Amino acid sequence: MSVTERSNRPPREVTGRTVLICLLAFFGLIAAMNAVLIRLAVSTFGGVETENAYQAGLNFSREIAAAEVQDALHWQVKATVSAGPETTMVELVARDANGRPLAGLDAIAQLVHPTDRRGDLTVPLDERTSGSFRGQIVTVHGNWTLVIDLMRDGTRVFRSRNRVYLR
Repeated sequence: MSVTERSNRPPREVTGRTVLICLLAFFGLIAAMNAVLIRLAVSTFGGVETENAYQAGLNFSREIAAAEVQDALHWQVKATVSAGPETTMVELVARDANGRPLAGLDAIAQLVHPTDRRGDLTVPLDERTSGSFRGQIVTVHGNWTLVIDLMRDGTRVFRSRNRVYLR
């Protein structure tokens, strides 16, 4: 058998002051959290993707023309990206339309972060043999865009953009 003890205190009254304090505390907490989230949102991404839209439009027209010239070359460029425990390796093989290695090129590779330019990484590529390049950086994981540029005498002659997922 259990005996329940009851207190002889009267129940607490809910007064206008109590309701006002609870409402002010609730909306004050909401306002404070909104201020924190707004501050974080504005400080991490300004929203400006292109500084000058007109210049970006002109560049786009040049990129279309360069892509048409690149397609006419029929080059075969294959890249392999592998993430090890300590380094991420990028290997690149470039051949012409007949399957011969391309000589006299400089290669540049970038791992571009899809959401934050501050995370972009440049991978220095060294030519091992004619048309074969290799480079490594500190290991990275996640989704990236691999951008490969092949240059001849300082002029870009090939560009490739591919999404890669590194584990």
